[in-house]
Amino acid sequence: MSSDDTVGGNGARYCGYVALLGRPNVGKSTLLNHVIKQKISITSRKPQTTRHNILGVDTQAAHQAIYIDTPGIHMHTSKALNQFMVSSAKGALTGVDVRVMVIESGRWSPEDEFVLKLLKQSNAITIAVLNKIDLHENKNALLPEMQRLHDTGVFRDIVPVSALKNDGLENFRALVNEFLPESPHLFAEDQFTDQTERHLVEEIVREKLMRQLGDEIPHSTAVLVEKFDETDELVVIHADIYVERDGQKRIVIGRGGQKLKLIGQEARKDIERLLDCKVMLHLFVKVRKGWTNNAGLLRQLGYE
Repeated sequence: MSSDDTVGGNGARYCGYVALLGRPNVGKSTLLNHVIKQKISITSRKPQTTRHNILGVDTQAAHQAIYIDTPGIHMHTSKALNQFMVSSAKGALTGVDVRVMVIESGRWSPEDEFVLKLLKQSNAITIAVLNKIDLHENKNALLPEMQRLHDTGVFRDIVPVSALKNDGLENFRALVNEFLPESPHLFAEDQFTDQTERHLVEEIVREKLMRQLGDEIPHSTAVLVEKFDETDELVVIHADIYVERDGQKRIVIGRGGQKLKLIGQEARKDIERLLDCKVMLHLFVKVRKGWTNNAGLLRQLGYE
């Protein structure tokens, strides 16, 4: 590969941090996964799926955009876990080069208004992504919404996309690259995240819990990998699933262990794709009463 393929015409490189911000369930994680063409952020239809700031790297020749997928910003933060998630997201409002507010097209809410007010507190470079445009047959219906966003005076530009359908994503990537400062690249060209394999495995298992269980229980679950043994042909993983009550444990396990078996089967398939090898996955369900509202237990489970 020649140097012209990796640097700008004047030999310059560009690199910066790009925060993906917004209320829960607007498609931030789906956007990140499709932009970097790797699944590093878990997704589900349930809000508050993302709990940590997740970093994804998109390198295109001279440009390297380091995306931060943040938990959804919401107004009700009574539990310690919710406070942790919102604090993580708010931390990405400053100290980044570009802020991206992801908005579900056609569904402006009080929580969107709350995020917008936070963004107004500084004049940092901010763009809006109007997501899920595939749900609208008449794209002209988006024009009044784009005009309202423009009139706020917050956004340098507004980009309509469908992250799920890969519609508009190249325009979005090109726009982000325009705002990156001149800087050496911070990650290798082939690196797409700073997350450890253990953490990615924990998130995959939690995604399957989110998708397989009812509305309440997934928000009371956490996953911690206790054993990760690798050989040339096999990875053996032991992971603990934590819940808050005995009744939740019974639901996660299911009748005859069938629900836990299904969660394990689905998780194993994704983990094997991630690690590109055969995986033996063992899941154990444990009760930690009140862990979502206990700062000490949150730290033990990696929320710090």
